[in-house]
Amino acid sequence: MQLVKNINNGMMARGFAALLLGSTMLLSAGHAISADATVQSAGGISHVSGGIGADSIAKLESLTKDFNLKLVFALQSGNYVADVQVVIADAKGKTLLDATSAGPWFLAKLPAGSYQIVATFAGNAVKRTVTVGTANLQTVDFRWATE
Repeated sequence: MQLVKNINNGMMARGFAALLLGSTMLLSAGHAISADATVQSAGGISHVSGGIGADSIAKLESLTKDFNLKLVFALQSGNYVADVQVVIADAKGKTLLDATSAGPWFLAKLPAGSYQIVATFAGNAVKRTVTVGTANLQTVDFRWATE
């Protein structure tokens, strides 16, 4: 009888350890999702990216009022993509921002003017020209044929 009790206690201890480890991993994953929406600045250009998970999307949506450019990255099938290299150049061709998007949404605050944007996913570059103002959010979609 004592042997059965020790086996049950050992199984419970392992089960509890597995539960604790799983909970820790979930908390870590949740932290990573919310951390991807941290506003950064490079060369005087504020930007933020993310959009993986409901919490990240909600945070980015709450930040859109502070930005005038929103880039959205997806495959032509409609599936969103991340790890997109984003290069934004001014009308004279000077690179103002070179960053990697952590998710399918990329927000930037640019001075009013015209810009060339090159978004590269899986080695395939897509170029867009956009004119932004100071007040309204301009949204530009980027689509790739395949992964």
